[in-house]
Amino acid sequence: MGTCRVTGCGGRTNGDHFYPLSGEAGGLHFECWTMLAAWAESTSRAEIGALVACNSYRNPELLADMARTVDHISDGRLILGIGSGWFERDYTEYGYEFGTAGSRLDDLATALPRIESRWGKLNPPPTRDIPVLIGGGGEKKTPRLTAKHADIWHSFSDPETLERKLGILGAHCADIGRDPAEIEISVMGKIEDRDKMYDLGARLFTVHTGGPAPDLSDLREFLTWRDKLNA
Repeated sequence: MGTCRVTGCGGRTNGDHFYPLSGEAGGLHFECWTMLAAWAESTSRAEIGALVACNSYRNPELLADMARTVDHISDGRLILGIGSGWFERDYTEYGYEFGTAGSRLDDLATALPRIESRWGKLNPPPTRDIPVLIGGGGEKKTPRLTAKHADIWHSFSDPETLERKLGILGAHCADIGRDPAEIEISVMGKIEDRDKMYDLGARLFTVHTGGPAPDLSDLREFLTWRDKLNA
């Protein structure tokens, strides 16, 4: 069934946004990838990554190179979390074309093979096959991209929705001859949903711990729950 894992959003993973998603609109905030490089240097065990990097903000080849570089700094602990993007303020303030949800997903579909191809051309190459996490809640294009490219799928779903979407993902895996068990299921950690999510197959739970004075009580509770499951 796989080992249950718990991570802190704002700790092991960060967000790829240029402004806070909550609290003060102009509150304290830093850029995603330079922060990940700093984390890579200052930690030694935890896997790190964005939940998730926005495909729209960087040329795919550049993003592949950035990921390869952080992979080396961290001695092989980077997960490339990537999604199509959605936060319109980022696009408007930084001059990116917002497009539509469909066009952004089409751009992601084009970018993923380019990222994979660039990893094969870089010197030195990545230290490992960098795991790819795709984050997204769509039911048409996202599951198909996940089946083809992802090692991890992060779903922004409640248990009932997750169950339905796992069926869709399984169908796409069947279409290309892939075992859906090869894709780790990642969800946001909510105490009231965690047992149902686990029973559905979720094994990576992310608990929000952001802010200048984060409350770690839910994270501690999740870690205790994880340790009991994995005992």
